[in-house]
Amino acid sequence: MSDDCVTVSTVVAVDAVTAFAIFTQETGAWWRPRVKLFRDDRQGTLRFDNGRVLEVYSDGEPFEVGRVLAWEPPRRLLFEWRQSDFAPGERTEVEVRFEAAPRGTSVTIEHRGWDALSAVHPARHGYTGNAFTSMIGLRWGDLLTAFRTAASGLQ
Repeated sequence: MSDDCVTVSTVVAVDAVTAFAIFTQETGAWWRPRVKLFRDDRQGTLRFDNGRVLEVYSDGEPFEVGRVLAWEPPRRLLFEWRQSDFAPGERTEVEVRFEAAPRGTSVTIEHRGWDALSAVHPARHGYTGNAFTSMIGLRWGDLLTAFRTAASGLQ
């Protein structure tokens, strides 16, 4: 496992089928626009659409974040992750696992593959090591908190 791998998790008070559906079909309820640090000034909503992962901006323009690599409801989702400052062929992977927990479903996000990008890659914003993984982990942690809130409101 890479040092540049981020893992965050939460428990949502819904079953795995519902959690997977909210994660993939109700992204507008939990995906929060990023801060400028992560890309350009535009703010969009994440969408899973026919095997693609898109961020759709308020003007309707989509950016293809990546492709879905594994769609295994209600257990697992794996998709490519690219940012607008990635060169062609550069990508990372996001794996989302949904597992039964005593009070609902444990949702774990593992974002890996950052080690394939150079230490001076624009996506790192000058950060390496723990500083970099902390930055990415905080972003995914914020998103999982919003997801947990959405799941409790959409059940």
